[in-house]
Amino acid sequence: MTHTVEKIGGTSMDRIHDLRDTLILGGRGAEALYGRVFVVSAFGGITNLLLEHKKTGAPGVYAAYARGDDAEGEGWEARLTAVANAMRAANARVLDEGEDRVKADAFVDDRIQGARTSLLNLRRLCRHGHFRLSENLAHTRELLAGLGEAHSAYVTTLLLQRAGVNARFIDLSGWRDEGGLDLSDRITSALKGVDMSREMPIVTGYAQCREGLMNEFDRGYSEVTFSQLAALTGAREAIIHKEFHLSSADPKLVGEGAARKLGRTNYDVADQLSNLGMEAIHPKAAKTLRQAEVPLRVTNAFEPEDPGTLIDDRPAETAAVEIVTGLDLFALEVFEQDMVGVKGYDAAILEVLTRHGVRIVSKVSNANTITHYVDSSMKVLRRVENDLAKLYPSAEISTRAISMASVIGRDLSGLSVLTRGLQSIAEAGLEAIGASQGPRNVDVQFILDREALDPAIAALHGALVEGVAPPLVRAA
Repeated sequence: MTHTVEKIGGTSMDRIHDLRDTLILGGRGAEALYGRVFVVSAFGGITNLLLEHKKTGAPGVYAAYARGDDAEGEGWEARLTAVANAMRAANARVLDEGEDRVKADAFVDDRIQGARTSLLNLRRLCRHGHFRLSENLAHTRELLAGLGEAHSAYVTTLLLQRAGVNARFIDLSGWRDEGGLDLSDRITSALKGVDMSREMPIVTGYAQCREGLMNEFDRGYSEVTFSQLAALTGAREAIIHKEFHLSSADPKLVGEGAARKLGRTNYDVADQLSNLGMEAIHPKAAKTLRQAEVPLRVTNAFEPEDPGTLIDDRPAETAAVEIVTGLDLFALEVFEQDMVGVKGYDAAILEVLTRHGVRIVSKVSNANTITHYVDSSMKVLRRVENDLAKLYPSAEISTRAISMASVIGRDLSGLSVLTRGLQSIAEAGLEAIGASQGPRNVDVQFILDREALDPAIAALHGALVEGVAPPLVRAA
């Protein structure tokens, strides 16, 4: 029987009651109910408490433990207790039956106490000179991350079993096993004996494996697990359920009636979105699905009757702009008069940026200037500037806050997007600092001041998607 592998994100997991009644059950009979595997993220906010807040950087258990914070009431142990309380609150919110809540609370107690004991023992072990905490922090981060997905998968399984579904908890977190499996073996061994025609596997988004998912993907690990599972089991489709449709632009910027659902696009467009921090799926996960020839569908979890957007390798039938989006960046500029004709400048700059973990979104260069458009904090970029100043003492190095608006489509050939885009920006009373288009005709980038990004997206969308003249934002 063919099957789908479907992923539910953390924010959507907070509404698992709604998803149970619509997305999962939805009046389906037994045949339509099964043949689906669900990969779940932790409930919203739990991973922030376990690691660190994704947006603010506020420390969670891991961050406090890594910096040796044992302060009473606010150290890592207190933060771990706060995680347990948040998990129990989720149990009470999600599970209606007292018996199920008792089981879920016992599960939380077991996992939290096991993690607490492991971290205390590791701290004691590292008091001896032969062992260093820094060498074990990656394993510690993975241990903590896995708690969130194991909890949500277990609770979801209880919820569905109570609703009459033959749901099966599939724990890939490696809890109390000997480890040593690679990701493929971890998944195949966990699914051994599962009958997808009669059972609904509820799978943890985190998978413990020899490769160490967080070393490369950090908090993008659940999409890697999801894609590997779909590829290994030969899924008919891989489906990601989000809280919104993939649209031609943010409806808040261009208007609810103006934004259009994509319906269909390809992995090339998905890669461009990832580069702009708008991940439909992690690029490495997309590569796995692409190589396995498994199409990806992105849907709105709360509109299960809508087929969403299908992403595969099919080229566009006609040239068209599909998405207009953007993000705030910094322009890191290195001007050096002696750069002309000398090799190696760019390689040295790249080495510094890589060492400081700076993500490069795009770059431009001419005879004596190299400018990288980067996604980073000013604090990190000051360190980059200092290192570059030591390498090139006679260079002028500057950092400027800018934004990038990007027009994306499977095929932009023959649409004069660069020309029309610049014209629409000017007609809106805005000014483009720079613009570029690559030969593959899948995206065109416009560089603007920070405050111009939102009106520029609206102007570009109006001209290139809606076919209307942009409103004037300010006097030219």
